[in-house]
Amino acid sequence: MSYLEYNVQTVPTGARKLLHANWAIVILLTAVACIGFLMLYSVAGGDLGRWAEPQMKRFALGVVVMMIIGLVPIWFWRNMAGLAYLGALGLLILVEFFGVVGMGAQRWIDLGFMRLQPSEVMKIALVMILAAYYDWLPLSKVSRPFWVLFPVGLILTPTALVLKQPDLGTAILLIAGGGIVMFCAGVSWWYFIAVAAAAGALVFAVFTSRGQDWQLLQDYQYRRIDTFLDPSTDPLGAGYHITQSKIALGSGGWTGKGFMQGTQSRLNFLPEKHTDFIFTTLAEEFGFVGGFSLLTLYGLIILFCILSAIQNKDRFGSLLTLGVAATLFLFFAVNMSMVMGLAPVVGVPLPLVSFGGSAMLVLLAAFGLVQSAHIHRPRSR
Repeated sequence: MSYLEYNVQTVPTGARKLLHANWAIVILLTAVACIGFLMLYSVAGGDLGRWAEPQMKRFALGVVVMMIIGLVPIWFWRNMAGLAYLGALGLLILVEFFGVVGMGAQRWIDLGFMRLQPSEVMKIALVMILAAYYDWLPLSKVSRPFWVLFPVGLILTPTALVLKQPDLGTAILLIAGGGIVMFCAGVSWWYFIAVAAAAGALVFAVFTSRGQDWQLLQDYQYRRIDTFLDPSTDPLGAGYHITQSKIALGSGGWTGKGFMQGTQSRLNFLPEKHTDFIFTTLAEEFGFVGGFSLLTLYGLIILFCILSAIQNKDRFGSLLTLGVAATLFLFFAVNMSMVMGLAPVVGVPLPLVSFGGSAMLVLLAAFGLVQSAHIHRPRSR
C-alpha cells in the first residue's frame, strides 16, 4: 500500500468523498461563472453591487449546495426522483394560481428573498425521473411502444403547463432534454425519426396554410415568423432586439473593442444586456476569441460529464450525468443561437453567465447530482 493510498483510506469518510469529487468540473464551472461576474460588472458600468456582487453570493451558495448534494449517496437521489418530479409539477400548478407576472408571463413564485422559477426545477426533476425510470426498466423493454408512452407522458405533462405561462423556450428545452435522455437510454431511432418527420410535416402545413381558409396560425404569429427570418422587415419594432444584437456581435471582430468599451451595451442599445443578451456584450468587448473561449469551457464541462458517465457502471448515475450535460448544452446552444439570429428569441439565459438566481442555483444543484454519481460510482477493489 502506497503512502497516498494509506492516507486516503485513513481520512474521515466525508473528506475521502471530497477527494473523489470531479474537481475538473468544479474548476470549469467556476471559470465560466467568473466570466459572468466580469461581464455583469461591465454591463453595469463598473458598478459591482448592481449585478455582479449578488451573482457572486449566489454562486458561492450554489457551490456549497452542489458539494453537499454530491456527498449524499446516489441511491438516495434515485429514491427521491419521483418525489422531486411531483414536487416540481406541484410548483408548476401553483404558478397558475399564485404566480408572479413579469414581462407578460406568469412564471415565478415570490419566496420573499428570491423569485423561484419552477420550470427551472422541472428541467432537472425530469432528468432525474427519466433516469430512474430507465434504471428500473429492463433493456429488453426500452423500445416497446407501451413502455415508451410513459416517459413521453412524463415529458409532455410539465411541457403543457410551461406553455400556458407562456414560456416557449423552456418548453422546447424540456422536450429536447427529455428526448436526449430517452435516446441515451437506448430507445429506438425510429421513434425519433417519426417525431422529426411529424415536426417537419407540421412546419410545412403551417407555411402552406397561410392565407387559406384553414390557416393554422394567427396573422400576428406569421408576422413574428417573418421578423425572425428577416429582422430588417421591422427594424424598429419586433426586429429591433436581434438587429442590435447582430451589430454588437459583428463589431467585436476577432479580439473585441476592449473591456467595458462595448458601445452597444454602454449606450443601452442592447436589450436585456445582463440576462438573455449578455453573450453579445462578451463578443463585442472580447471578440471571437472571447466568445470561443467561453464556448470551449462549456464544451470541456460536457466532455468531462460524458467521460464520467462512460466510466460509471451505475445506469441511473450514468443517465443522470448525461441528462445534466444535455441540459447545459441546450441552455447555451439555444441562447447563443437566439442572440445570433439562428433561432427565435425565446428568453433562455446563458448558464452561469446571465444574471439570475433560481437558474444558477438549480443548475449548480444539478451538477451536485453529477458529483454524487461520480463520487459514489461503483469501483473495482
